[in-house]
Amino acid sequence: MEKDKNRYKILVIEDNAGDFALIEDFLDEQISSPEIFQAKNFKEGRSLLVEEKLPVNVILLDLSLPDKSGENLIMEIVALSAGIPIIVLTGYPDISFSVKSLSLGVSDYLLKDELSASNLYKSILYSIERKKKSAELEESEKRYSDLFQLSPQPMWVYDLETLQFMNVNDAAIRHYGYNLEEFLEMTISDIRPVEDLNQVEESLNQTRRQSTFHYNGISRHRKKNGEIIQAEIQSNVIYINGKKARVVLVNDITERLHYIEAIERQNQKLQEIAWLQSHVVRAPVARLMGIVDLIKNYHHSENEKKELLDHMLISANELDGIIRDIANKTKLI
Repeated sequence: MEKDKNRYKILVIEDNAGDFALIEDFLDEQISSPEIFQAKNFKEGRSLLVEEKLPVNVILLDLSLPDKSGENLIMEIVALSAGIPIIVLTGYPDISFSVKSLSLGVSDYLLKDELSASNLYKSILYSIERKKKSAELEESEKRYSDLFQLSPQPMWVYDLETLQFMNVNDAAIRHYGYNLEEFLEMTISDIRPVEDLNQVEESLNQTRRQSTFHYNGISRHRKKNGEIIQAEIQSNVIYINGKKARVVLVNDITERLHYIEAIERQNQKLQEIAWLQSHVVRAPVARLMGIVDLIKNYHHSENEKKELLDHMLISANELDGIIRDIANKTKLI
């Protein structure tokens, strides 16, 4: 079997010279050029990890050291290791303690009597790879957590069965006025107006029937101060710890809708003005043009002229009134 050519740096915390020599032989058998560092007690190990900040890929830890042992030793080394994988090597086959060791943060638990070059190498390899994947997963979870918490728009996750809020981001807390504790004691029905609850139940029933159902729509929400807002909702079904939930992104479009309504009212007024200009104004203008034509092209008696001038004045007054009405409507836009 070809040796592993990777440059592994391994810290062995072991006080027994024979056991340390055996570990060295096992490592040399599987790895081309391992860099092996020894600490003969807890104090030396702490010095290498904390004071010298020794960069190692894995720690092989004997549980019976002169100055510390057992559970206390594990807890201390885990605290000092800064995430470096720790493999316990011990001569005591205590299954319950081995399980507890893993819960304390140890990567693996190997018995010295059963130790071989192959299983030691595999344990080191698996521990390093497991730690790498764990770090990648933590980074991924942090990244998605940041996307949730640092979003400038309100977001939350709620349980599809109980409708209970499971988590809300800071933007939701600021926008709706409830603190985190209040949110987590509420359901999504608590932020909806009472008159909309039937619509909420209908939408939820549809969502429960379709596991991949994506929702995009507008709903009315109620803030803590009682203000009703128009919320544009985008949401998807997700699973958290085996529970079917829904993640929701909220965009408050209340001001936008008010702006659109104002524009529509202005357009309606402009249409009314345009109608006045194209229809109402034409009538008195047409009469004035007709009267002017009669005066200009036909002979009339004094009484007829007076009557025509009276009609002209009436039409002029009517036109003046229409123009004033248009001006008043324009001021209101």
